[in-house]
Amino acid sequence: MIKLDIVNRVADRTGVPKMKAEQAVDALFHSMKEALARGERIELRGFGVFVVKPRKRGVGRNPRTSEEVAIPPGKTIRFKPGKELQARGFGDEDEETTHGDETNTEDRSLTTGIEY
Repeated sequence: MIKLDIVNRVADRTGVPKMKAEQAVDALFHSMKEALARGERIELRGFGVFVVKPRKRGVGRNPRTSEEVAIPPGKTIRFKPGKELQARGFGDEDEETTHGDETNTEDRSLTTGIEY
């Protein structure tokens, strides 16, 4: 889904003209961007929470030359789905799925590229 799809759905569901729906969607996204830039938490009940978290400094590697590259500290945005989304199967993908005494780590290695 792209922004235009969201605008069309807002216009269809509310009956407002597409230009007004586009202005409303733009205003929403602009407000969210400003709040996240200030480091604020955005909580949308039933949907989820957007949080700005610090990212640690690290060392990467240039894949062509194998030379180490310093990665500066920064900030990243994390999204945690709300209860309604979790009920629809959009839970935390980083959690390991367990079956009896076995822990299934295969799913995690597919999403992260890291062998466990």
